[in-house]
Amino acid sequence: MSAQQSELDLPLLYETPALWAEQVLREPMALLNDHAHLEKKAATNALELLTRWPEPNPPEHWVKSMTTIARDEVEHLAVVTRAIARRNGRLAKYHRNDYAGSLHKLVRRGEGPLDLMDRLMVSALIEARSCERFELLSRNCPDQELQELYASLWASENGHYRIFIDLARTMNPTEAVEARWAQMLQDESRIIEEQPPGPTMHSGLQ
Repeated sequence: MSAQQSELDLPLLYETPALWAEQVLREPMALLNDHAHLEKKAATNALELLTRWPEPNPPEHWVKSMTTIARDEVEHLAVVTRAIARRNGRLAKYHRNDYAGSLHKLVRRGEGPLDLMDRLMVSALIEARSCERFELLSRNCPDQELQELYASLWASENGHYRIFIDLARTMNPTEAVEARWAQMLQDESRIIEEQPPGPTMHSGLQ
């Protein structure tokens, strides 16, 4: 783990090089567009997880966690879309995220609590990776407004990552959970490195 990742307190096994930020910031509007769609999907994900508690009546901490995350993500979406509008841009109707799609393929679908645990871990991975990249962008962005935007977001994403992984651990607090988390961290490292280059939050290097 590098000094930067240690400072951010992230468990990620692959450290994004500073070159990535330099490359994606060549097309700031495209990057903002991708970012806005990610915030939208993050809010939708939290609301969808709200109904996946395996018993009829979810505990109060579950409802509070998911609704808090959904609210935060909607607020982030509003901030990013305003930044797009100030630059005379428009949010695209179509969006694709192969990184998240590949992570979701790891979910053990239809296996009850294991399915939900995996979904929480995937959400934690996406938030952790976004946190790392927001921080990287905040240190390399020449645009003052965007620099402040990214700096304000990375701490929030770090908090979301912690909520998701903590919830996954409370569902099944055994060594098997930690083994699954370790495996998914390895998978995430491979998946992010395999991503093609482009002005997106989860892209690879040219």
